Amino acid sequence: MTDSNWLLLDSEAISEPKYGCSPNDRSIEQLLDGGWILIDKPAGPSSHQLAAWAREMLGVEKLGHGGTLDPFATGSLILLSGRAMRLTGRILKGEKTYHCIFKLPKDISDDDLINNISKLTGRIHNVPPIESAVKVQVRQRTINEFNIIERNDRILLCTIDCEAGTYVRTLARDLGLLLGGDVELIELRRGKSGSFSENDAITMHQLSDAIYLWKNHNNAEGMKKIIQPVETLLENIPKICIKDGAAAALSHGAPLARPGVVGLNPGVKRGDEVAIITMKHEIVCLASMSVNGDDVKNMTGGEIARPNLVLMPPQTYPKRW
Repeated sequence: MTDSNWLLLDSEAISEPKYGCSPNDRSIEQLLDGGWILIDKPAGPSSHQLAAWAREMLGVEKLGHGGTLDPFATGSLILLSGRAMRLTGRILKGEKTYHCIFKLPKDISDDDLINNISKLTGRIHNVPPIESAVKVQVRQRTINEFNIIERNDRILLCTIDCEAGTYVRTLARDLGLLLGGDVELIELRRGKSGSFSENDAITMHQLSDAIYLWKNHNNAEGMKKIIQPVETLLENIPKICIKDGAAAALSHGAPLARPGVVGLNPGVKRGDEVAIITMKHEIVCLASMSVNGDDVKNMTGGEIARPNLVLMPPQTYPKRW
């Protein structure tokens, strides 16, 4: 924590090596208790089916997906295991990038096509299709970009950058209404979900091979590369680093008091959400700031933040009270 965007408040604080561990040093079992996998979903199975297969293959009780893809769609699908499932709601909020192939209902000029596509950018109504897994109701979503990458007569290759919860089937339907005919969505691939790209995803075959080597040959190298610690889901959230004793208290739901703070990202405001981590970089909880971050350095006591989602098992650090 030595970068310029870090305020160190206690340079003498130390963490006891016998408790906790760096996320990079966790066993496969520990990672499965709080980790995630980025899968390149194939066409055919539903997101729910894919998560069920992975759950059975890994032999875990808790594993779900963050962000549903239609059965015919492919691309990046995040699988959350164990305690990481508590972050599902936050993962679902990440913006998405889709690669789509549309078939136009008739010949139309490039200018007319671009003009009508431009009407489907910005803040638009996006009603889920009847076959979707959510309640069909009128709602709005933001389409940041809707670009034509390539055109071959009536076939379009497009990319769409959009708010979470956008239905591309609905965009195809609405484009058809503007063009005076049905626009067919031939292929759909999610290239990006939040900050996670398809380039980093693995196939189900790769997952199966890694599990086989781990379980049958005691070779965990592949699994170590595939399962990411829960902390990597929270890299972009402002952080507060705390002492071991404070970690024990917060893991039991207690608020963070000033004496437990080692350092923090300055500039956070009262009410902002922060990730509270140990000196070994383990996530303890997500919390709401009770004060402005810039005021913490002048405080000698009092409440700094209050947890709203605890992620650390309470037995990780011993009680000091």
